Amino acid sequence: MRDDTVEIHTLTSLGGISAEEWDACACPEAADGGPPHDPFTTHRFLKALEDSGSVGPGTGWEPHYMTVRQGGQVIAVAPLYAKSHSQGEYIFDHNWAHAYERAGGRYYPKLQIAVPFTPATGRRLLVRPGHEAAGRAALVQGAVQIAADAGVSSVHVTFCTAEEAEAGEAMGLMHRVTEQFHWINRGYADFDAFLADLSSRKRKTIRKERRVANDFGGEIRMLTGDDLRPEHWDAFWTFYQDTGARKWGRPYLTRAFFDIAQERLRDDILLVMAERDGSWIAGAMNLIGREALFGRYWGCTEHHPCLHFEACYYRAIDYAIDHGLARVEAGAQGEHKLARGYLPAEIHSLHWMADKGFAEAVGRYLEAERRAVEQDIEVLTAYGPFRKADVEERE
Repeated sequence: MRDDTVEIHTLTSLGGISAEEWDACACPEAADGGPPHDPFTTHRFLKALEDSGSVGPGTGWEPHYMTVRQGGQVIAVAPLYAKSHSQGEYIFDHNWAHAYERAGGRYYPKLQIAVPFTPATGRRLLVRPGHEAAGRAALVQGAVQIAADAGVSSVHVTFCTAEEAEAGEAMGLMHRVTEQFHWINRGYADFDAFLADLSSRKRKTIRKERRVANDFGGEIRMLTGDDLRPEHWDAFWTFYQDTGARKWGRPYLTRAFFDIAQERLRDDILLVMAERDGSWIAGAMNLIGREALFGRYWGCTEHHPCLHFEACYYRAIDYAIDHGLARVEAGAQGEHKLARGYLPAEIHSLHWMADKGFAEAVGRYLEAERRAVEQDIEVLTAYGPFRKADVEERE
């Protein structure tokens, strides 16, 4: 007799589940030997965060990975964390926390289904093919039940796909829409073909920026796989520390993460590194997906005009075109990306609040926010660098 019983468990370490079982849900497409759609939800990436101490005790990201078994087989998993703060999330809920605590509640801890420190869209309810409905339902219901049993304030599923957001909303979660800037590949043969889609003024500006950037007196190298060496990570750690200290007070990733990345994640990573006079002076880190390049970190020890734009945005476009990728996600925020061909895109998240009154207030806020985001995307797209006919076609 077939056993259809669904069992939900949580794990405090990914050592409790094999990479094969996890990845059968997280990236089944990679079974053909190619890259995953989302490199951030693979067992190897999440385990690197854990093994390096970037998540775990003292970080405010306590792992409670969810697994769903049916008939003895893992049919769904999710990267679930107990959070004691709202740092490293990029779907900002600080105002919710302040309002809830002013009203006498305790917002933290909360539960977060997310990839730590990673504002990149991808599946968060990771389901083995053929088990989509049952797997998603079990993960959502399980997370809400865990939150209710623990008496925590809320559950959040951040940077999920639009399809997951629709399914989660149908299950009673609140759907939030925010925005980011993405570059979309319209089948360009090369960078000049992309520039041909832009207005004349924007083409000239970008060409000038690239010319200025590449005149810094050194060479820019694109490094991935076996081309990556420990020396590159030594330099990049310096870049990362400098940027992290200036932007958010302390870097989220530990030094050990980059050593583990060299060991386990080389094929998932593209470093764009600038060298001058025999020294590495700037670099950008990207993760490579099956359909997208995800820009993550940038840093430098020397300032050179436009080098940031070249390393982070234009070289990413070059790589996407050369490798037939559909888009580049260049990270959170930054309207300056608009002038460089990165257009606003909707970002989705799901939320559940234990307190019904607070949930109603948040729901009203989300309705107003969504209207504002829709208007903002419309306006920004119209002001983008593309020729008017191309903007109308995109609309």
